Amino acid sequence: MSDTGTHKPHLDLPADGRDWGELKDQMMSMGGADVDWRGGKAAVYVFHSGDDVMQVAHDAYGMFIAENGLGPAAFPSLKRMESEVVSMALSLQQAPDGAAGCMTSGGSESILLAIKACRDHVAAHKPVHGTPEIVAPYSVHPAFDKGAHLMGLRVVRVPCAEDFKADVTAMENAITDNTVMLVGSAPCFPYGLIDPIEDLSDLATRRNLWLHVDACVGGYLNPFMRAISAQTIEAYDFSLPGVSSMSLDLHKYGYAAKGASTVLYRAKTLRDAQVFHFSDWPCGHMYTPTFAGTRPGGAIAAAWAVLNFLGREGYEDRARRIDDARLQLLSGCEQLGLRVYGEPKLSIVGFGSDADDILAVGEGLYADGWFSSRLQDPDGIQYMISPEHQRTMPAYLEVLGKHLADVRSGVRSRRSGDVSYS
Repeated sequence: MSDTGTHKPHLDLPADGRDWGELKDQMMSMGGADVDWRGGKAAVYVFHSGDDVMQVAHDAYGMFIAENGLGPAAFPSLKRMESEVVSMALSLQQAPDGAAGCMTSGGSESILLAIKACRDHVAAHKPVHGTPEIVAPYSVHPAFDKGAHLMGLRVVRVPCAEDFKADVTAMENAITDNTVMLVGSAPCFPYGLIDPIEDLSDLATRRNLWLHVDACVGGYLNPFMRAISAQTIEAYDFSLPGVSSMSLDLHKYGYAAKGASTVLYRAKTLRDAQVFHFSDWPCGHMYTPTFAGTRPGGAIAAAWAVLNFLGREGYEDRARRIDDARLQLLSGCEQLGLRVYGEPKLSIVGFGSDADDILAVGEGLYADGWFSSRLQDPDGIQYMISPEHQRTMPAYLEVLGKHLADVRSGVRSRRSGDVSYS
């Protein structure tokens, strides 16, 4: 049915170009309602490591903004930078000789590619008669469900143990003849806890299964926390023989520009199952290592530049600042009578209350411009710490205490049933 009224449903492209200064002012105005991440009010989505790092990423991205990672023959600079980024990532994760990987657009793509590689590798060596299954803890990222949905697999989510980590015994009991992959997180996104990857590695080895470690959050943080922390950071990487693949995000605690992640494999033969080849068309051979064809050169260049700009010393310094902010948050939760879920040692703290409506507290924080993720089963607030939160944590705890007092006194109650503001 055609629209016979005067309403025009779509925006027309301007007939004449507009002045950049005017457009810039309009964009600044449009961003006025965005979360104030520079002021430390974003505990998710942005990983602020300092204006110096931000400038390096910005400038490096701009230098290669037009270059395309699809064409390594045309842009050997990008090929070299990606190769060096992947090599540094493999070294950080204690990968053996012959390991391989590539850069991707983000954690979801890294996870989807690992699922694709696992599915195709297993199909070539041990065909599954039925729907291939991924056995994972309840806390695992939804990207595994997205990948399974797209590629004809099924995720079997297993309840976590009482410590909010993967229940390895329950996961083993969930294995069937159709199981092709086990998953553990290092750490999981909801609670910031490293699953018992060593036990999962033993299980994967014993049952001849592919184990993927989702280190999208921790891949570029855990090695440096190990170096500076008084706590023991559990084993999670390729030092464990049962680990087949890993995903780790450069645009999280690698502090690179979005979108940049890495997917790594114990052996090149596993990585090869990820790649797409095609030649039956007029232009001949097409080879793409990732789901994307065109890949922004700026993201590759910015990741390479930031890794080299910070170096081990710079990453360890940021890890110390995160650890200090974590200790501030844990102490604040204790003083406020809040319950911390598990024993978080890294950059994510999930907390709630057995007596108070913590989601109502979260709504109050959101109304005051403090943005973080929400939890369910049990209800809670998830705080993802960046280095710059070291200086803003006292202000956050003050506002948290105010809204908690409002809930306890009955001044505030929950208005929304949604646990997320994403």
